Amino acid sequence: MADEDVVRELLAVIPAGCTWLLPVTGPDGAIADFRIAATSDQIHDIYGRGVQRVDALLSELYPAMVGGPLWSLYLWVLRTGEPGDLGEFRYGESRFEVSARRVLGGLLVWWERVDEYQRRLANTEALGSLGWSEHDMITGRNEWSPGMYPIFERDRELGPLSRADQAAAVLPEDRCIAEASWQDLDSRSASDVTVRFRLGGRVKHLRILAELVRDPDGRPLKIYAVVQDVTARVASRGEIERLSEEVRIGELTALAEHRLARQLQHLIQPVPAEPFPLAGLRAMVGYLPAESAVQVGGDWYHAQTMPDGRVALAVGDVAGHGLDAASGMAHLRFALVAWLSIGIRDPGELLGHLNRLAGQLGITGTAVVAMFDPETRTLPWARAGHPPPLLGRAGRGTVLERPLGLLLGAEEETGFPVTQDTLEPGDLVLFYTDGLVERRGAGVERRTAEVRDHLAAVSAEPDGDPLTRLHRLLHAPSPDDDTCTLAVLVTG
Repeated sequence: MADEDVVRELLAVIPAGCTWLLPVTGPDGAIADFRIAATSDQIHDIYGRGVQRVDALLSELYPAMVGGPLWSLYLWVLRTGEPGDLGEFRYGESRFEVSARRVLGGLLVWWERVDEYQRRLANTEALGSLGWSEHDMITGRNEWSPGMYPIFERDRELGPLSRADQAAAVLPEDRCIAEASWQDLDSRSASDVTVRFRLGGRVKHLRILAELVRDPDGRPLKIYAVVQDVTARVASRGEIERLSEEVRIGELTALAEHRLARQLQHLIQPVPAEPFPLAGLRAMVGYLPAESAVQVGGDWYHAQTMPDGRVALAVGDVAGHGLDAASGMAHLRFALVAWLSIGIRDPGELLGHLNRLAGQLGITGTAVVAMFDPETRTLPWARAGHPPPLLGRAGRGTVLERPLGLLLGAEEETGFPVTQDTLEPGDLVLFYTDGLVERRGAGVERRTAEVRDHLAAVSAEPDGDPLTRLHRLLHAPSPDDDTCTLAVLVTG
């Protein structure tokens, strides 16, 4: 029993799918079942169960497994003492890779859900317009990830595009860039270039990060590459630069400049006109330009359900107005989307990356980033010099307790502590920029109290459409500063 206690404590905290099984014998001495003596609580089974499975029998938990290939593998490993692996085990609609080893009179089983990993990889690639390739320079074999096929407008059944066909798709004026990339690989074993390809009848800008792997004698073996479709980003940057030049040479009238501000704001971050669903939430965004300014400001937001089910929520404000502020806003918002797409979920870490980028761009700004978990309804969040979110719950409005956090771009290396709140169904949470509470003739505390009272009143009567009611109450532009609001309602 002492051994079981130790193993249970150890396996419970291992961040991998692992289980220790002990055989259960029948009256004839043959193995009739397996008892779960210990298991990880970090990776759950397909039914969401962790350590609550301890002491249960496999035949009771997974009856379809009895007598199957995995059951036979367990019996064989126990009988022979040899390690065993099952690379393709299906249970219901799920697929697993399983390894079993005889340990302490039982079996130590490691398992990984392959379909879950592949699904998350595919979602990550789709979210970031990413793909990866591997080229074997000895055999000439190419291997592509699923994300490469939509990037190159190619049917997956046809397999990867040959290197000759890839080279032929490069625009003639960019072939010198491709050649320089090969020279970089030869001299430094790595390259990072953006090249234009003609694919599916249109031109795409593809950023390619390539790495050359050599054998111990220095001979080239393989080329690994990560490819990202940055066409939309390049187009946005080009549009901003073009419009900036038009403003600089004075070709736009005041009316045209006002139209430019609206078009540019929509280009960078379209604002939905109605509430929209997120995992465990409904959200509504409001954006009001300052009354006295025709130039676009630096306020921005982001609200997105991630592939792992959590929800990213953020608002920010780049200092200043005009196209410089818009460019800084676009850089920060697009960078946040990119970091989310590669799996970064910690709000403090995300703000740290944004802070370093702001320093490199020579801009300053504020932001708040949160990551809502709909299963636990927890809301970890961090701030960088930004007003804290407001909470409306059952007729009461409060300001969430603010953690420390300097504004973005103020200091290159600084931390952004994360605090966590737990929400309840019917809660309203309001993220906003300072244009909402900084009004001429009214102090910040007084205006914040007014907004808090609006939030409390709407949360007291949650029936109907509380987000739209709250939006109408807050829909008053500031004379001097843009206002961006992101309101979310906890639905379950």
